[in-house]
Amino acid sequence: MRFVPVLLLPLMALAAAPAAASPLDRIAQDYVKLTLEAGEREPGYVDAYYGPAAWAKAAKAKPRAVSALRTAAAALKARAFAVPAKGLSVMEARRRTFMIAQITAAETRLAMLAGEKFSFVDEAEGLFSVRPETKPLQAFDPLLAQVEALVPGEGPLWKRVDDFRDRFVVPSDRVKSVMDAAIAECRSRTAEKITLPLKEKFTLELVTGKPWSGYNYYKGSSTSLIQVNIDLPFRVSRAVDLGCHEGYPGHHALNMLLEQKLTKERGWIEFSIYPLYSPLSLIAEGSANYGIELAFPGDEQQAFEADVLYPLAGLDPALAPRLAALQAATRDLAGAELTIRRDYLDARIGRAEAAALIQKYALVSEARALKSLDFTDTYRSYVINYGLGLDMVRAKVERAGPGQAERWKAMEAIISEPTLPSDLLN
Repeated sequence: MRFVPVLLLPLMALAAAPAAASPLDRIAQDYVKLTLEAGEREPGYVDAYYGPAAWAKAAKAKPRAVSALRTAAAALKARAFAVPAKGLSVMEARRRTFMIAQITAAETRLAMLAGEKFSFVDEAEGLFSVRPETKPLQAFDPLLAQVEALVPGEGPLWKRVDDFRDRFVVPSDRVKSVMDAAIAECRSRTAEKITLPLKEKFTLELVTGKPWSGYNYYKGSSTSLIQVNIDLPFRVSRAVDLGCHEGYPGHHALNMLLEQKLTKERGWIEFSIYPLYSPLSLIAEGSANYGIELAFPGDEQQAFEADVLYPLAGLDPALAPRLAALQAATRDLAGAELTIRRDYLDARIGRAEAAALIQKYALVSEARALKSLDFTDTYRSYVINYGLGLDMVRAKVERAGPGQAERWKAMEAIISEPTLPSDLLN
C-alpha cells in the first residue's frame, strides 16, 4: 500500500506564465494560498509544493481558521463556476473543471476538520470525485477456494499463504540492492516510451515506523525522495511494485510531467501544489498501480524477478512461477478489503473483527493486517484510490488499443494533463 505525505517546502521558482492571461489565473493563485493554509491546519494535507516560497511563509505565519477557510473555498468555487466554459480553449475548460473538483474536495476536507461526519462512500465522493461501490464479502469466497487449491495443507488458509510468501523474504542487507535494481528497470522501461525531463532524479531511503509500505516525496525540479518501509519483512515481489508505483511510471513520473507540462510550460500555478485529499490522488494512485502492468506486461515481471532480483536476494529462481501464480490468484481479493475498510470506517465492525477479516481475505498475518489498519485509521477513504483507481485507469488505457505504443501514449496523457476520474470513463 501507499503511501502518504507531508508538507514539502518550495524548492524552485516557477517559470514565467504565458503572455496571454487566463481568467482562471487569479483563481488558481487563491486556490494555492488556500491549500497552503489548509495544510497548516492539518499536517500532511499538502503532499507536495514547489511554488513561491513567500506564499508558504505567509500561510505558516497567519493561517485562517478552518471556518474562514470553508467560507473562502465556497467563494472560490463560485468564482470558478462563474468563468464561462464556452469561451475557453479545450485545455482551459479542462483546467476549470479540474480546479472546481479540487476545490470541492477542499470543502469536504475542511468540513471534516470542522467535525462533520460522512459515511465512507459520501466522504470518498466528496474528496476524490467518485462514489465507490462495494461487494458483499461472500462474493469473494470462490476466489479463496481457488487459492486453497494452490496452497494445500493444514491450518488456516491465510497462514499457509503467508508462510509460503515468507519464503521470498529478502535479507535485510540485500533490500537496498534489490530495490535499486528494480527501480532502474522500471525507469528504463518507462524512458523507452515517455520522454522524461532532463536531469530528473530521486533518492532512495529505507525507513521504519511508518503506516505505509512506500512513499514518494516530490520536491520539485524533477526530484523525488522515495522511501521504502522495512518495518515488516520485505518480500521480493514488492520491489518491482514499489519501483513502478513510487517511481516510474508512477508518482515520480506523474509529478515530473505535471510540473513540466502544466506548471512550467503553461504557467498553471495550481499544479505546483498537491493536496493529498483530492481527485488528483485517484489519478496518481490508479496510474501508479496500473503502471506496474504497463511496464511489465504478461509474464515479464516474473521473468525479470527470476533473472535479476532473485539472485540479488539470494533466493531460488525456480520458485518464481509458483509465487506468480499465487499473486495472480489473490489479485482480485482486493475488492474484499475495500468492503472491510468501509464497514470498519462506518463503525459496522470493530478493529479486531476488521483485522480478522483482512487476515481471511487478504491472506496475511495478524501483524500485516494490523499494519494495514494503521493506514486506514490515518487516511480513511483514501484507500479507494488504489483498487478503484487501478480499475479505472486500466480501462481507460486499454480502450486506446491492444498495442503497447497506444497504451503508453494514453498513459502519458493521463499523467501529464488535468485529468479527473470522470475523464477515465470515456
